[in-house]
Amino acid sequence: MAKRVTDGPELSVKKNYCFGCGSDNPDSMRLKFTYDKKRGRVVCRLRLAPRFAGPPGYAHGGIIATILDEAMAKLNKLHDVTAVTGQLAVDYLRPVPLGQLLRIEAREGDIKGRRRFREGEIVNKNGEVLARGTGVFITIDPGKIFSRPRR
Repeated sequence: MAKRVTDGPELSVKKNYCFGCGSDNPDSMRLKFTYDKKRGRVVCRLRLAPRFAGPPGYAHGGIIATILDEAMAKLNKLHDVTAVTGQLAVDYLRPVPLGQLLRIEAREGDIKGRRRFREGEIVNKNGEVLARGTGVFITIDPGKIFSRPRR
């Protein structure tokens, strides 16, 4: 194993490999959210591709959970907070169709210490709620949690 040599301090290059929104991940869902300031919600509009199938013609339950988790997590950026998912619950109310326009929304609830409570929904073009999620996100110090010991 070769040892890397540098002439100065290492520079951290930020890349986004997130499965939900990462532009540097070729397998990413590439979810893009906007902030509706008037309603206090993050919003995403999308059509799910066939590769996200569970039952024929409908989304896999894990993909539904991923979308809701991603939407609720996006609220952290509004406050310049780094938080990780501590708890996620999903109510699968109706099948989520592939290839049809969907709207995803998430809103903030209470904040208790480091815990941030969130709610999210996946809604079809007729306004019917297809899936609803609740989450608890725990505020962290990324320098402490994600730092790796140097070798």
